[in-house]
Formats: sequence, C-alpha cells, structure tokens
Amino acid sequence: MLFAESFADRETPACDRLVLPYDARRKSRQRVTLASGEEMGYVFPAGTVLRHGDRLLTGNGRVVAVEAAPEALLEVCAGDPLQLIRAAYHLGNRHVPVQLGERSLLIQADHVLAEMLLGLGCVVSEVEAPFDPEGGAYGAHAHGDAHAGGHDGHDYRLERPGATSDAHHPGHGPHRSPAKIHEFR
Repeated sequence: MLFAESFADRETPACDRLVLPYDARRKSRQRVTLASGEEMGYVFPAGTVLRHGDRLLTGNGRVVAVEAAPEALLEVCAGDPLQLIRAAYHLGNRHVPVQLGERSLLIQADHVLAEMLLGLGCVVSEVEAPFDPEGGAYGAHAHGDAHAGGHDGHDYRLERPGATSDAHHPGHGPHRSPAKIHEFR
C-alpha cells in the first residue's frame, strides 16, 4: 500500500489521481482508493484540507494528484453584487464552506440554508459539480502557500505576558504522537 505524508509541488506530473468529495478531503488521515484502484494511506497535521490540484508525495517517490469529486451543491445567484455579498456574509457568519465564483456562490446542499438564501432574495439552484471552497484566512492554505512561494517564514503567533510556550501546555505545540501506518487497519 502506498503512503503519503508530504506534498509535492503542484506542477509536478502525477502518476495517479485521488478523487474525493470535500468532506473526505477535510480528513487529515485516512485510507483511500486511488483512481487506478490502488490503496493509499495518508497522514497530515490536524486541520489539513486537501485542495483540488494538490500533489501528494508517497514514500516511494510517486506523486498523486488530488481532484475534487462532483457532488450535490447549491448554486446561489443574486440580482446585484450587493445582494450576493450579503448572502456570502450570512453564510460566513454560519461558518459555511463557500466556493466563490464571479457571479455566484457554491455551497453544499442544505435545505435550511437554501430557505435562508431565498428569503434574502437570491436564486438557488441544485447543481452537481466539484466543490473546492475558500480556505480560512488564518492558515487554511498553509501547505499550498509554501508551494506558491507566498509563505514568508514569519510566525505571527501572539504572546501573552506570563504565557508559556511549553509544547505540552494546552493550546501550544503538537499534541499528537506521530501516526503509524498500522492505524489504517
């Protein structure tokens, strides 16, 4: 079985594909089946989200391309940009993953959110499409930025007076032991 725990450059040619819906790409460790039918396990730091276009580097040097699988979504359109911005605001206020388009928003299918958006005057349509929502503003693109050269190496973590930076202090440092491949059985 293949195993990956690092990323290759996004321009690196891939020998296989990993096609997963968004909720599966949010799991930082799991066993998956590649498009070829071969099994692979991967382990990344908690909170890592695999993005469409990422390249996973396996222990034997093979590169696997990550693709967003088509899934049931809602496309949100509005009569004017302000109305669409208002819809995005209300979705963000509810921490809903949103994929931004030039004139529309895509969200995972949810009838409660659809009713809210209709109440805001938006047009909501069911679609099936790959879903690759925006990452968070505070580090959700951590692995992607390094490949794009956008990471400047600065650590802007706030220090509080009297706070300890001990790795075992709650809220600081890694709290998980390294994963072992046998955890996938």
